Amino acid sequence: MQQVAALPFVPRDGGFEILLVTSRRDGRWIVPKGWPEKGEALHESAAREAREEAGAYGDVCNQPVGAYTYSKTMSAGYRVSSHVHVYPLLVRDCRDDWPERDARKRRWAGLTEAAALVGDRGLANLLAGLAEDDGAALRDACRALDPQGVAAAAPATLTR
Repeated sequence: MQQVAALPFVPRDGGFEILLVTSRRDGRWIVPKGWPEKGEALHESAAREAREEAGAYGDVCNQPVGAYTYSKTMSAGYRVSSHVHVYPLLVRDCRDDWPERDARKRRWAGLTEAAALVGDRGLANLLAGLAEDDGAALRDACRALDPQGVAAAAPATLTR
């Protein structure tokens, strides 16, 4: 099975912060993820998940920063292996009202902290790898999505 995830981020204090959300089932920290919809580009599906699950709006890269695999429990109780492509989303706005607000909590965390918080080993490894190279892939995404460097001047206005 293939899923997509958004990695909502902002540049802050020379590094990056990631927006995490809780899973609906057990409250583990994760990134917004879900199933791509027919006719929707994978990166746009990831951006939609960020809006629905975290109220995060911004610019999404069309290339993933990585991928991971996990065992997903389906509603009927059986498990499937799901491969998740993770697309960076430079957050421009974080709204206080979003579709899954009553089902999820959200929080900002630095890359290293986020890697320690998330409840999925594959996602934790991906985040730890980003932290180890000082967020190089996110710096590349920033340059591609925000060539004028506007985002670096305003992230403090986002809700923490």
